[in-house]
Amino acid sequence: MDFCNEIKWRGLWHTASEGLEDHFAKNKVTSYIGFDPTASSLHVGSFLPIMMLVRLQRSGHVPIAIVGGGTGLIGDPSGKTSERQLLTKEATDANLLGIRAQLERFLDFKGSNAAKIINNADWLVSIGMVDFMRDVGKHFTVNHMLAKDSVDRRIGSESGISYTEFSYMLLQAYDYLVLAQQHNCTLQMGGSDQWGNITAGTELIRKVTGKHAHALVVPLITDAAGVKFGKSEGVPIWLDKDRTSPYKMYQFWLNTTDVDVVRYLKYFTLLDEPQIAELENRLKEAPETRDAQRRLAEECTRMVHGESALTAAIQASQALFGGDVSSLPAADIADIFSEVPSKMIARDRLQAGVGAPDLIAETGLAPSKGEARRLIESGGFYVNNQRVNDPRAKIDMSQAIEGKFLVLRKGAKAYLLVKVD
Repeated sequence: MDFCNEIKWRGLWHTASEGLEDHFAKNKVTSYIGFDPTASSLHVGSFLPIMMLVRLQRSGHVPIAIVGGGTGLIGDPSGKTSERQLLTKEATDANLLGIRAQLERFLDFKGSNAAKIINNADWLVSIGMVDFMRDVGKHFTVNHMLAKDSVDRRIGSESGISYTEFSYMLLQAYDYLVLAQQHNCTLQMGGSDQWGNITAGTELIRKVTGKHAHALVVPLITDAAGVKFGKSEGVPIWLDKDRTSPYKMYQFWLNTTDVDVVRYLKYFTLLDEPQIAELENRLKEAPETRDAQRRLAEECTRMVHGESALTAAIQASQALFGGDVSSLPAADIADIFSEVPSKMIARDRLQAGVGAPDLIAETGLAPSKGEARRLIESGGFYVNNQRVNDPRAKIDMSQAIEGKFLVLRKGAKAYLLVKVD
């Protein structure tokens, strides 16, 4: 399927410049998306723009990812209600390294349509202020800039907008001009809140070069409740495994609602139309199986972290449903059971061994030793998801996972994490 038709059936064609489909039909298109280095990692909110570049390249066109070493020093006001905190050049450079490494996992840098990663600091940091005002600023009226949504909303707010952020539109427009001149880039893509910035670039290219450039924006993603996509309980889901583990990444996608899951399969995976249609049918016929959510979690976790990390994430997820936990790393145990009740136990006490009924009563899984014994005798007590049948059994350090944790379970779902101090 050609790029334009694929983007349309996936529901990602929000607004485009006139003649874009014809442009694709006649040309091998070079297109770019910008990623500002506001953190050392991208988060799932950046996953859709990444997938737009992936789809572009798979359709035979050339993707460029701009890491904003220059614009990142200013900050894009689009979608923001207040001024961003300005980053130092040192912090921006450090963030760029992490972002570049993540982008390199998704794009192919070999072949006839090899991807490129370019830092806009290469031209923005060195240009003189007077030169920029003469060569770029003269092509824009303040009236035109004030009419842009990102500026208009801030003008009317209590905090207003600084000249620094007001000028961001010109910097992004200049990026597009440089890429058009140096890399024959004829399309910029982004979220729908970027339309004003992108079309400022197409106008600058037209005025400076006399050539026609294009814009394509995707819808801003919200879930069924209208909440902006990209966070779990208010916490960003990062693409860096050290900031968001593969297990939590997997769980984020697995917890997608039935209302959102088909749309997310279209947005974030490389599954084709028949595959997604089959998952949609299964969702209608047997939603309790959560096959669509499971496939979404598998595809996205695999793309971000790789096959081995996906396998570990699935294994970790199964631990909550009685799967083996003794072979899991302690870091995964801490991650999986971060939200269950926990108790501390002294290392030297556990080395001597603690009677199972004593441990149950002390941790509160049962109100008394008598109730603890009855729990064991009824087959309802587990250590590391292994049933303990003998009330005389002792729990000791040999059972502690990496010498740090014991996972206790009462019945089918009542977990308690014991931390060895």
